[in-house]
Amino acid sequence: MRVFVALLLFVSSFSVMAQQNTLPSVVLKDLDGKAFNISDLSKEEKPVILSFWATWCGPCLKELAAINDVYADWQKETGVKLIAVSIDDAKSVKRVKPLVNGKGWDYQVLLDQNHELKRAMNVVNVPFTAVVYKGKVVYKHTSYTPGIEKELYKQVKAAINN
Repeated sequence: MRVFVALLLFVSSFSVMAQQNTLPSVVLKDLDGKAFNISDLSKEEKPVILSFWATWCGPCLKELAAINDVYADWQKETGVKLIAVSIDDAKSVKRVKPLVNGKGWDYQVLLDQNHELKRAMNVVNVPFTAVVYKGKVVYKHTSYTPGIEKELYKQVKAAINN
């Protein structure tokens, strides 16, 4: 019986890992209220960076600002697209659009007010950033340290070259 339980746990852990590496079917709205299904990213031929953030998260804002400084070059070289997923709730979501406009970010911004995508992708803390290529999560990291954008770019290029 113990062997059976151990085997069951072992197999189920692979199932959970597989779920974490594929994109869930979660519909979020952008800043204009237009619906967007995250699973549609599986159709993208170019890499996509999903960056989970919040207006109240200083490290999130630093990471998105650091990426913004090099984003145009990244797009030219790799075609990468960044989708900034705000996890601001009903109380703070009103601050998202003015903040994004004030920063001049050229990112697609989606609102995850109910944390559906956050839960589906097992995001615990923000900033949480993932590189998605052809529907699979190929890299992810949590927190921000200066210079992490270089590693992120390296992972985007590695995804394309594999």
